[in-house]
Amino acid sequence: MNPSAKSELPDVAGDIARAARPLDWVGMDRIALPVRLPGANGGVLQVPASVDIAVDLRDPDARGIHMSRLYLRLQDALPAEAPGHAALRRLLQDCIDSQQGLSTRARIAIRYGHMLLRPALASDNAGWKTYPVELSAMLADGHLRLELAFSVEYSSTCPASAALSRQLNAERFAGDFAAAQPLSTAVVRDWLGSERGLAATPHAQRSRADIRVRLRPAFDELPLADLVDAIESALGTPVQTAVKREDEQAFAALNAANLMFCEDAARRVAAALRADVRVEAFDATVSHFESLHAHDAVARVSGDRRTET
Repeated sequence: MNPSAKSELPDVAGDIARAARPLDWVGMDRIALPVRLPGANGGVLQVPASVDIAVDLRDPDARGIHMSRLYLRLQDALPAEAPGHAALRRLLQDCIDSQQGLSTRARIAIRYGHMLLRPALASDNAGWKTYPVELSAMLADGHLRLELAFSVEYSSTCPASAALSRQLNAERFAGDFAAAQPLSTAVVRDWLGSERGLAATPHAQRSRADIRVRLRPAFDELPLADLVDAIESALGTPVQTAVKREDEQAFAALNAANLMFCEDAARRVAAALRADVRVEAFDATVSHFESLHAHDAVARVSGDRRTET
């Protein structure tokens, strides 16, 4: 025997399983990979992502899957093509085929931070905001289910607290000017602009909408930026990036114009998602991280275009 010749490497994954039974999912979680995304003006972005990939193990006698084949296919596919219905269908089918009859289903989850440049409200400034994203897909029996999850942060000012604050402001005004008749516009304006003109302020807090949508297969490109814009427009008070005094004042005005309980916010989010024809179904949770209470106020809403009339 030639001592320099290499013998075939052992592969115990093909051994018979000791306790024979099929397995729902087998794969890898938190794989670090770059993902290709469309950029501005037709450009391309490569962003770091954490990826989960798995297939089922339908052969009850097989000890394990060919796990390295999944990794190598991921490494080739994700940096080369932006994920969408067509690209993910090809990737997941390739993962199933790589198992040579051991598997019939495959799934993937891709998590990354998507950065969008957001303009200031009043000044000429702009700043970047990161939106956490999870893209998940499952291919089973030839059918692909694709879901997009993301979060939007916004400010919520309590309508009840605003009403109570207005009452205190009105009572202070009545007390300060009980003997002053008549009142000039200048006097009232000066009083409103002083510390006496603000007896109470309504409580507001940073809030978050966590959204998951199932996308219709007729549309291949991920509508993340459009959905973020629609949600932020519906809520009216998205958190800001670059802020000068004029932007802060404009933000305060938006909060006053968009007083909302968590129930109000949930309905606004639902209306925005329902209006997008690319969304087949959605599930949204809005959380108001209370400044008054030690607990959070939460509302959840869902919808499915296939069952709604």
